[in-house]
Amino acid sequence: MSAAHALLDRARSVLPNRQILATMGRSPRKDLLAGLTVAIVALPLALGFGISSGAGAEAGLATAVVAGALAAVFGGSNLQVSGPTGAMTVVLVPIIARYGTDGVLTVGLLAGVILVALALVRAGRWMAYVPVPVVEGFTVGIAGVIALQQVPGALGVKKPEGDNPAVVAAKAAHDFAAAPHWAALALALGVAAVMLVGVRLKPTLPFSLIAVVAATLVAKLADLQVATIGHLPAGLPMPSLGFLDLSAVPALLPSALAVAALAALESLMSATAADAMSVSERHDSNRELFGQGLANLAAPLFGGVAATGAIARTAVNVRSGAASRLAALVHAAVLAVIVFAAAPLVSGIPLAALAGVLIATAVRMVEVGSLRALARTGRGEAAVLALTAAATLAFDLVTAVVVGLLVSGVLALAAVAKAGRVEQVPLHADLPPADHHDEEQALLAEHIVAYRIDGPLLFAAAHRFLLELTESAEVEVAILRMSRVSAIDASGATVLGDAITKLQHRGTLVLVSGIRAEHHRPLDALGILDRLRADGHVFATTPDAIAYARNHLHGQTEPADLPLAAGAAR
Repeated sequence: MSAAHALLDRARSVLPNRQILATMGRSPRKDLLAGLTVAIVALPLALGFGISSGAGAEAGLATAVVAGALAAVFGGSNLQVSGPTGAMTVVLVPIIARYGTDGVLTVGLLAGVILVALALVRAGRWMAYVPVPVVEGFTVGIAGVIALQQVPGALGVKKPEGDNPAVVAAKAAHDFAAAPHWAALALALGVAAVMLVGVRLKPTLPFSLIAVVAATLVAKLADLQVATIGHLPAGLPMPSLGFLDLSAVPALLPSALAVAALAALESLMSATAADAMSVSERHDSNRELFGQGLANLAAPLFGGVAATGAIARTAVNVRSGAASRLAALVHAAVLAVIVFAAAPLVSGIPLAALAGVLIATAVRMVEVGSLRALARTGRGEAAVLALTAAATLAFDLVTAVVVGLLVSGVLALAAVAKAGRVEQVPLHADLPPADHHDEEQALLAEHIVAYRIDGPLLFAAAHRFLLELTESAEVEVAILRMSRVSAIDASGATVLGDAITKLQHRGTLVLVSGIRAEHHRPLDALGILDRLRADGHVFATTPDAIAYARNHLHGQTEPADLPLAAGAAR
């Protein structure tokens, strides 16, 4: 098959088929109600995340409409709802501060290209390997960053200069202390309190919208001097590539990679969460990446920022009874109607009220029960979680995830390596029944010891293995049984060679048995068993090695017809 045909087959595999599209008509009433509910919840979030990113409320709405619709049709989950999210906002803020609106739109476009490419190379399966402590850690970090980003809006002060959200929040608090603006703070805290208390009393009601509407009415009726969203265009702009500057692409590519990585990770996490909340739904990870790629390719054309699958809105969609991707499509359509018909009403929403919505959203992102459960599982998981969260606050999300993955990888390797052990085992189990004579057993027990190596022989356990093996009692013959070695790397092979050499220097005859076929490569590459093979001391089975040892002790150093392990005659 040619490369062109292979690429075409992969493209077909991520496009929606008739079966997927047919599901959109199975429960239209449920999907319509769920879509309307999600849209009500999504409206203040889309406005808030758009403003928080620095691109403006209209950018948040455009993202929710365009990306939400395309991801609903082309994505890999029947229940996923996509749009602007807090995690993506955290990444976009420094990009827009450095490169401006045109730069952040270009980054979104490039991220879309990258996501489509990831889908075509079927990279979706690799996202499942991100450890839970890393996911929880950067979720906590994201929540902290989102809350800190809302401090200027909640205090009613102009956002100070700076990239680090903690530093910006501290400067905003200093400015507020110099000239307090209590009305803005009261609105923000009131909205946050209504959302946090209301969701406990009546989880089915959209308290975010209720609180924002109430705050807007209070500000209007009391004539409070607070900043509002301001003018919004009544509709989406015509699609345009006017923002694209090809000369800036190389400088923006690292940011685009970071955005694409986050979009892939968050979208697949959200789709997995939707699967867990439903009975029979299972998402297609590569199709989901493709859908998110198309969504991010199209959103910048209409002035929208980068989008991902939104966990909170997806959860509302599932709990509202959504049966297919029609619900997410309805959500986007309802928001589009609001953009066209209710822009003047939306423009009067106080910025402090939206800050309160995002602060409450940040608080609800932190699952205290999950954090406690992870902390109880072990110090390593707790350390990974805390380190990832701290790196998110201090640096950025991609750095935090990389740090978390590296630390998790080191801890996992250490745990795997510790599973390897050396154990002295009885020999009679490996002898034929006819050989179980008391005299022979006494002879074997006195002069021959068999060691069974279990588990992986990797770098982290190699030196411990050397100490355990070479500190054994003086024996004439040591049989190393390797049939249960699950993995061996260069360090483990080298240390095995060192152990064999030390035993030989002490006058011990070393025999090796049961080497797996896949372990010959590292051993042969380093020449660990060359001398043993030349001397005929590598055997396919342990009984063969025992027979050789018995003959050796009786003075017969070269017994006839003993089968060697594969490759031993080389």
